[in-house]
Amino acid sequence: MAELTLPILDLSRLDEGPDEAAAFRDDLRAATRDVGFFYLTGTGVTPRLEQRIHRAARNFFALPDEEKLAIENVRSPHFRGYTRIGGERTQGKVDWREQIDIGPERAPIEGGPAFNRLIGPNLWPAAQPELREVVSAWHETLSAVSRRLLRAWAQVLGAEESYFDRHFGEPSTLIKIVRYPGTREPRPRQGVGAHKDSGVLTLLWVEPGKGGLQVERDGEWVDAPPVPGAFVVNIGELLEYATGGYLKATNHRVVSPSAPDDRISIPFFFNPALDQRLPPIELPAELASQARGVTDDPSNRIHALYGENALKSRLRAHPDVAAIHHPDLVEVPA
Repeated sequence: MAELTLPILDLSRLDEGPDEAAAFRDDLRAATRDVGFFYLTGTGVTPRLEQRIHRAARNFFALPDEEKLAIENVRSPHFRGYTRIGGERTQGKVDWREQIDIGPERAPIEGGPAFNRLIGPNLWPAAQPELREVVSAWHETLSAVSRRLLRAWAQVLGAEESYFDRHFGEPSTLIKIVRYPGTREPRPRQGVGAHKDSGVLTLLWVEPGKGGLQVERDGEWVDAPPVPGAFVVNIGELLEYATGGYLKATNHRVVSPSAPDDRISIPFFFNPALDQRLPPIELPAELASQARGVTDDPSNRIHALYGENALKSRLRAHPDVAAIHHPDLVEVPA
C-alpha cells in the first residue's frame, strides 16, 4: 500500500501579508481541486488542548461498559451518545469502532421537517464530568479554524469572503470521539467503510503515530498517515454541490489496527444549519469551465438542503436508532 503525499498548508500564512495570503489561497484551491484532502498546520490549536482532548478520549473509553452503555445512542432520538463496537454501519457493513457523538446542545423541536429530529441534547457520561468542558473548548477552537478556512475558500471560488457566513446560519457541528480497537484477523477489518462526508468541511485529529486512514485516488486506496501538529482536512458533499463539482468530495475509509494496538481519532464536522441550503456559487468563467458536475449516484443522492443530507447519513449509519425512534422514516428512501 503506497502512502498518499498530501499537501501541507499553513493557515497562519493568512496573517503574513497579502502575498502570503494569496499564495495560501492558491494552494488551498489546488489541494481541494486535485485531491480533496490536505494537512493543515498553523491552526493555533495548542499542544495542551490536544493533550487534554486525547486524555479525555482515553479516559472515556476506559470507563466500565455499564457507564458507557448508560448513554448509548439507542436512548437518544437525536443520534447522540455512545455507540458500541459494531453499532454503526457504512455502506450497509459493520464498522469496527466505538465512539461518542456530540452535537450542538439544544432543546428538542417538535414537528416540522423530519431533520428536526436531529436537534436535541447530548448524552454525557456521569462518571466523567470533565468531558463536557474539554469538548466545549475543542468545539470553540475548531469552529474558529473552520470559519477562517471557509472565508479563504469563498475568495478562492470568486465569491465574497462572507459567502459561507451568510449562508450557514447557526452551524450544525458534530464531534465524534472514536476508538478503533485492534484486531487479530489476517485481513484488514473495516474500521469505517468507504464514504464521503455529507456536509461541508471536516477537521480530523488523529492520535500521533497511528495510521489507518486511506484515501481513494484513481481507483486505488492509498495511506494518508498522520503528520505531527497537523489536522487532516477534507471537503464534504455539500461543498461539491455548491461548486458544481469544481471541488469534489473524496471517498475515504479507515482500516483497523492490528492487535494489541488501537487508535483514537476525533473528527470535527462543520456544517450549515439544518434548514440552510447552500446555493450554487457563481464561479468565475475560468473555474466554471473546469467544473465536472455533481456526482450522479442514485444510491447516494446529494441534497442541497443540509438537514436532508445529514438525516440521510444518520438513518443509514444507525438503523437501530432509526427503528426505535423513527420507524416512520425507516422505509422512506434517503
